[in-house]
Amino acid sequence: MTSVGKDTLGTRDTFDVGGKTYSYYSLAKAGAKLGDVSRLPFSMKVLLENLLRFEDGDTVTTDDVQALVDWQQTRTSEREIQYRPARVLMQDFTGVPAVVDLAAMRDAMAKLGGDPQKINPLVPVHLVIDHSVMVDAFGTPQAFEENVALEYQRNSERYEFLKWGQSAFNNFEVVPPGTGICHQVNLEYIARGVWSSKGPDGSEIAYPDTLVGTDSHTTMVNGLGVLGWGVGGIEAEAAMLGQPVSMIIPEVVGFRLTGELKEGITATDLVLTVTQMLRAKGVVGRFVEFFGPGVGTLSLADRATIGNMAPEYGATCGFFPIDRKTIDYMRLSGRSDEQIALVEAYCKAQGLWLDPDAADPVFTEMLALDMSTVEPSLAGPKRPQDKVLLSNLHKEFAEALEGEYACKTPDKRCAVEGQAHDLGHGDVVIAAITSCTNTSNPAVLVAAGLVARKAREKGLKSQPWVKTSLAPGSQVVTDYLEKSGLQDDLNALGFELVGYGCTTCIGNSGPLPEPISKAINANDLVAASVLSGNRNFEGRVSPDVRANYLASPPLVVAYAVKGTVRGDMVNDPIGKGKDGEDVYLRDIWPSNGEVRAMIDSYVNGDMFRARYADVYKGDSRWQAIRVTGGDTYGWPAGSTYIANPPYFEGMTMTPAPTSDIVSARPLAILGDSITTDHISPAGSIKLDSPAGKYLTEHQVSRADFNSYGARRGNHEVMMRGTFANIRIKNKMVPGIEGGITRYVPTGEAMPIYDAAMKYKAEGTPLVIIAGKEYGTGSSRDWAAKGTNLLGVRAVVAESFERIHRSNLVGMGVIPLQFVEAPPELDGSETFTITGVADLRPRQEIAVKVTRADGTSFSFPARVRIDTAKELEYFTNGGILHYVLRSLAA
Repeated sequence: MTSVGKDTLGTRDTFDVGGKTYSYYSLAKAGAKLGDVSRLPFSMKVLLENLLRFEDGDTVTTDDVQALVDWQQTRTSEREIQYRPARVLMQDFTGVPAVVDLAAMRDAMAKLGGDPQKINPLVPVHLVIDHSVMVDAFGTPQAFEENVALEYQRNSERYEFLKWGQSAFNNFEVVPPGTGICHQVNLEYIARGVWSSKGPDGSEIAYPDTLVGTDSHTTMVNGLGVLGWGVGGIEAEAAMLGQPVSMIIPEVVGFRLTGELKEGITATDLVLTVTQMLRAKGVVGRFVEFFGPGVGTLSLADRATIGNMAPEYGATCGFFPIDRKTIDYMRLSGRSDEQIALVEAYCKAQGLWLDPDAADPVFTEMLALDMSTVEPSLAGPKRPQDKVLLSNLHKEFAEALEGEYACKTPDKRCAVEGQAHDLGHGDVVIAAITSCTNTSNPAVLVAAGLVARKAREKGLKSQPWVKTSLAPGSQVVTDYLEKSGLQDDLNALGFELVGYGCTTCIGNSGPLPEPISKAINANDLVAASVLSGNRNFEGRVSPDVRANYLASPPLVVAYAVKGTVRGDMVNDPIGKGKDGEDVYLRDIWPSNGEVRAMIDSYVNGDMFRARYADVYKGDSRWQAIRVTGGDTYGWPAGSTYIANPPYFEGMTMTPAPTSDIVSARPLAILGDSITTDHISPAGSIKLDSPAGKYLTEHQVSRADFNSYGARRGNHEVMMRGTFANIRIKNKMVPGIEGGITRYVPTGEAMPIYDAAMKYKAEGTPLVIIAGKEYGTGSSRDWAAKGTNLLGVRAVVAESFERIHRSNLVGMGVIPLQFVEAPPELDGSETFTITGVADLRPRQEIAVKVTRADGTSFSFPARVRIDTAKELEYFTNGGILHYVLRSLAA
């Protein structure tokens, strides 16, 4: 905590715990002065405490506090507030470019005559390296060691850079590779529930644990009663440097849970049901808070699973208040007795403790779910909100084959070179227990182990065409799977440990065996994957796999045995046992009691305490990395991983005036649900792509291309990768998939990067036109950075996802939202937007369109620069420029 406000409202109070006195900013005292706050949603109480603590009459005013109290009357608000999270969480894909920006800002600060040390985190920052390990080796006892060795070989420049950052910046800790996934490490170790620090008067001030993270699934920690959500790396850097997060007081949707999950139903089935319901409701930019008697029946890990998926249902966060289950989990995960006592005492004193007998909070809107109605489910084949009942999957896939995938021979089988088996549509070629969402939950991981055990006992094996992998969210998972003997059973079915990281869920699935890949591509097969992840967007999991289904870990194991998504998984056999008898899914599915007994016997606090005792130390490989450089970084010449970005070139203390956008050309005209994966892929780099050609020209062999995600520290690679997803469809070039556009002056089809550079050389500004839910998915700052570097001045869409809209503003790109139905466009038009120097937040403006024949018309658009602070960022050329000028001044 960098500071506290003036407490002009007089809300300071104290409580005692463990023989120590703490000060805090009392919600009850605020309520006595400004209006009862007892029925505010818990998530809003956390925001209210934040405003009380930082109320200074300037950044946060008494009127801001009053507006949040008065929210209860209308349950919606247009008021902008300045929120200061207690800390920042990062992973390495988003963390590397953020640290690159900080290093570049230090250079720029020196050029402006300021002190480079001013570029330093003012709040605790934790960066967990979890996004870089790839599943190259699998299905053998050596897979883990081989993948880790390759990870260090490929990423040595990045890791040396991050280690420099750890030594150069204060308040900056790096959790080394091979430890776990950032959200799991956050849930199990970093998160405290309640923090405390010295105030200016020397008192120890207690306050809620809050954070922003550079990964959209930061919301997982909402399950622990910690308010946090994903932001772009750009916004996170500003928060690190002491800038508040500018936001409109959110609407809060209450989600009432009743009943209990039936026998055999998993948390994954529940969260896919919740995701479908909330995405249909429409909760983009809103908080979701779970309440009702069903909350008490959910384990902490189940709550975290639901919180984790908030980006998939579109919400800013999915919050669960702190209660006895929270305290029990903190004890299980090895938190100290002192910390646990502080959390309970503070929450009870502050009114942040969930009392099941208290009146329900007031909400903007409400939904309800009787959890006893939840059925076994998956989601896919392209979006996480598209839930499919397990019993219907085979039917829906068959319909998609003949419809969406337009397969003329849906039942064809193809030979696989050198193999005894063939391959057909719907065959599962990837079965991955992966991602933060499910590999954090002992219930579903133990269930997966028990499915493997029962399948093994019956003589079943995974099919030979299936690439199997297990990538736990933390090392603790390995401890309880090994101690229980379940890891042996998983190994027997090919689910050997491949690494501790996100792997398949973020596209790090590694290459398929070459004969499988050749058979798929030569025969245009619609191959399938089943993964326990949270995202299955087009082109994300593997370039060879078109149908991707999200499922619980035990279902992942079952589908590896069955080997196909065709055929009825519920009523048809999944294989033949060693006695020749048919084996059904129900024969190998564990009971809830079996799962519970395993957890009670083999998961304990000693495991957590041992694994996190030296969490920042790393293995011998990490310890061997040598760091050079001091306060500023010595940028390595010719590096294709780390490069000084051009954002601050020629920057002066006074921002240049913003100019109108005149006769801009469209770079792409896109449809609905364009994800940040479409805009800035994280997966493999194609040899013949602009990024591939750049790497080849810089003597990088194809085997060492790594991924777009791993190269986010180099703007030359990333701008060439912008809009380079292999499945993106640009309406300017009908019938063509991939990052291609039409260069209008000649009519030539070419890569989007090449066309953008031609337009830039001519001085022609660019726009992007898109449909609904533009920018859904990961909090990927490069989706906005790349857009900026290609010369795009504005994005006009029917609607924006929250994080990407904010990132566009943070990079000086105007987000504009259609007010009416979009006009018909073919890409030959030019667009003119005037009055850019005088824009106001959320104003309506006219966009003039001139067609190729010279005729013109205008359409209204909403300026989605939502707050006055965002407008300041925009007029400075971006949020980093604003912060740099503020600190230099």
